[in-house]
Amino acid sequence: MVVSPPAQTTDVHSRPYERIAVVGAGAWGTALASIAATAGRQVRIFGRDVETVNAINQTHENTTYLPGIALPETLVATAHLSEALSGVDAVLLVVPSGAVRRVAADLRAFLPAGTPVAVCTKGIEPQTGMLMSQVAAQELGDIPVGTISGPTFARETALGHLTAATVAFDFSHSDRLAPNQSPAARLAVSMSTASFKTYISDDLVGVEIGGAIKNVIAIGCGMMTGAGFAENTRAALITRGMDEMKALAEALGGRRETVTGLAGAGDLTLTCSSQTSRNMSLGVQLGRGTPRAACFDGRPVVVEGEANAASIVDLARRVGVSMPICETVHAILHNGAELHSTFGDLWTRPIEAEPRALDISLRNPAYLSPDPTGETP
Repeated sequence: MVVSPPAQTTDVHSRPYERIAVVGAGAWGTALASIAATAGRQVRIFGRDVETVNAINQTHENTTYLPGIALPETLVATAHLSEALSGVDAVLLVVPSGAVRRVAADLRAFLPAGTPVAVCTKGIEPQTGMLMSQVAAQELGDIPVGTISGPTFARETALGHLTAATVAFDFSHSDRLAPNQSPAARLAVSMSTASFKTYISDDLVGVEIGGAIKNVIAIGCGMMTGAGFAENTRAALITRGMDEMKALAEALGGRRETVTGLAGAGDLTLTCSSQTSRNMSLGVQLGRGTPRAACFDGRPVVVEGEANAASIVDLARRVGVSMPICETVHAILHNGAELHSTFGDLWTRPIEAEPRALDISLRNPAYLSPDPTGETP
């Protein structure tokens, strides 16, 4: 039997953004800039390091963050933010989570009015509990702010391996009347190539929550792997970790179904399955007993999930969401909790039902609570 390919929609069009600026010349920023240039866009990438900028322009390679990968010759790098943003149609902001507020504020002076900004950084800001898009929006004012997120290792993306990601923006009333001309749709079209498949979402909160929490769960999976636990343990942490993602997303106005998509389940599965992820790698090293200062051979590697563990736990407590896996990772990373016993406590929590509608909580017989008399009940 011959199976016909799915019918292509030919009567709905979306105008791509032709001029795109990428702010941040790290691995992921460079990979996204390469994808946009491959898609035929005019792309300028901003980086603060002059040597990196010169290497991209002269050798078409980011020798610092993506060595050995050829970049499109049409990709132009600059160390001047004003030059990167001059006349652009859309901006991808790709800097570490701790720098999003400062860099977003820097954009205001040069950003053309109404230019959409996709914050391609995953995390939650300490103290404020804001998602990265909310942080940027607070600094940028009345412009569309969204994200690009999904199971995407930068090197694989830049090498052209088949990759899928979600482009998410909140939809205005006019966006719902003409969704094919929404910022999410236009940016999705702008970034689509033969190897980079985009999907569109109007659930910005759900997409960002998935991207932030998966890093913390990945550290937990790495800890268990490094400590010698097997695949059963990792599968349980991934599955129950996704439930924590759903619960927090819903509490903040997102949709649980979003977390089952690329930016949730997809990103979680990838990050928790490979030491290419710095989060997973950090967890493995800590699980093996390596002191934090000695991880990554002592190099000062930024691991987003490490800082976000505190931000996520704080936010969850504020909104009354139980997140025991994130609490466990946070306790080990920041409170000096002992790894084996702290994770062991997860397995002695009360017995619960997985369907939320089935309201059951039973005492776990594996939990041996200390008795004041010194006897074990």
